[in-house]
Amino acid sequence: MKPLLLTATVVAFACAAPAMAQTYPVKPVTLVVPFAAGGPADALARALAAPMGAALGQSVVVENVTGAGGSIGVGHAVHAAPDGYTISVGNWSTHVLNGAIYDLPYDLLRDLEPVALLPSAPQLIVARKSIPAMNLSELIGWLKGRQAVVGTAGVGSAGHVSGLLFQKITGVSFAFAPYRGAGPAMLDLLGERLDVMFDQTSNSLPHIKAGAIKAFAVTRSTRLASSPDIPTVDEAGLPGFHISVWSGLWAPKGTPADIIAKLNVAAEKALADPQLRKTFAELGLDLPQPDQRTPAALATLQRAEIDKWWPLLAAAHVKAH
Repeated sequence: MKPLLLTATVVAFACAAPAMAQTYPVKPVTLVVPFAAGGPADALARALAAPMGAALGQSVVVENVTGAGGSIGVGHAVHAAPDGYTISVGNWSTHVLNGAIYDLPYDLLRDLEPVALLPSAPQLIVARKSIPAMNLSELIGWLKGRQAVVGTAGVGSAGHVSGLLFQKITGVSFAFAPYRGAGPAMLDLLGERLDVMFDQTSNSLPHIKAGAIKAFAVTRSTRLASSPDIPTVDEAGLPGFHISVWSGLWAPKGTPADIIAKLNVAAEKALADPQLRKTFAELGLDLPQPDQRTPAALATLQRAEIDKWWPLLAAAHVKAH
């Protein structure tokens, strides 16, 4: 009888896996954000949570797990059960740059399942409002005369790497102040405890429009439709300094393909929501084209970005200490 019982158990388990995928989800889904609340990754996740939850028929609950430039939050998602109930939002810094900067206890390509590419954001070169410079050339001149402090979302974050490239191109020197996310860094910029940030549009634009900080340039070749008065880096005297921070959704390795497909469809439906599209446009975010939003397309982009950026960071000796 024992062999028969064992066989029956194996068959029952094999049948249960497809059934789980078919009925998924039966409880709320946790969306891990690897940065502190209030920053661009957090804002993106919270904007997506409600429409994704509506598409899935279950709540999507945002959980902030911070530290080490986002690598701790990504690791939290990597080691979660591969059942579709823990997914994570990440971006260019957490899923590309961190692999070259930190000694990660996981593999960014092998230990995660891509789900969908999300909107991307150019960066803004912003400063505390009391800085006397009125344009980017004047800001560079002001920076050359002193030891300024630049806030970042952590070592290896998009803002940190952008600052390193800015130093290399312009010849200026400044100190970096790493935070657990761009949200806390922005609070100190608003409080005049920082001088400059290289920040995503979604985090900075509300404060620029309120007159609380100064904007000097947007890091792309065209101006923002929602803030056409901000010049491009090309117009401001820093041609080619184009940086866009793309974001995506990932699940733990081994998550069933049917569940990945359901999550991708839910993300697609969320990105089609008219109100969400309006919000993204106001924040200067660019939606990826439909053919870029598949799991395979995200995997291809991530690998290409790793091949591009890891050698550059290695050559610049950028490592977390």
